[in-house]
Amino acid sequence: MKSELFHTALHEKAEADLLRFLNSYGSFLSAEAASSTRAVGDSVEEILSQHFCDILGEQIKDYSADFARRAMADLAFTDKAGCYYRVDVKTHRLDTRFNMPNLTSAERLCRFYEDDRNFFVILMVAYAIDGTHFEAREVHFVPIEFLAWDCLTIGALGWGQIQIANSNRIVVQPTSRKAWMLQLCDTMREFYEEEINKITTRRIGYFEKVKQQWLQKSDD
Repeated sequence: MKSELFHTALHEKAEADLLRFLNSYGSFLSAEAASSTRAVGDSVEEILSQHFCDILGEQIKDYSADFARRAMADLAFTDKAGCYYRVDVKTHRLDTRFNMPNLTSAERLCRFYEDDRNFFVILMVAYAIDGTHFEAREVHFVPIEFLAWDCLTIGALGWGQIQIANSNRIVVQPTSRKAWMLQLCDTMREFYEEEINKITTRRIGYFEKVKQQWLQKSDD
């Protein structure tokens, strides 16, 4: 099922409106908060959670921002067609050299996407700080399947965490969900094969070597 929000010009308008809103919000950082990327991220997330309905307007109904910190999303809503969106808010400070944020568990995404009306959305705000002045430079507001696989990677946590490989390089390449999910399956197979090889050739081999060393020791 195609989303009107992401398959029409509404998508670009939403990104522009989010960027404009953040830059017109006014001062919201103390000197202490401005020095902490976590504090800035939490502040931006809080601001967007409070005003998201006002920014996107009539596109939203049944809005919620009541999620635990470890949940899949920071806010959620449905649209007029009954599509359900979970939005993960991410921030990236542009003067940091490297940032590799987790997006979601590959297995959790597969379960969520069993319903074609569900959309897992990344809202990434790239920003700069001058003193206590916050300036949003770029906003990406896209379903995860619009992120090209050459800017994603898999982290070894649980079933595997889908991650942005480097927040300084985000490649938006709209494609069909089917094509993207098929690529996810191939990527996960390759990832598991590498993990199996890592375990058999490195970890098992390492402890076999340790075992042999301990077998040669006396019990004294």
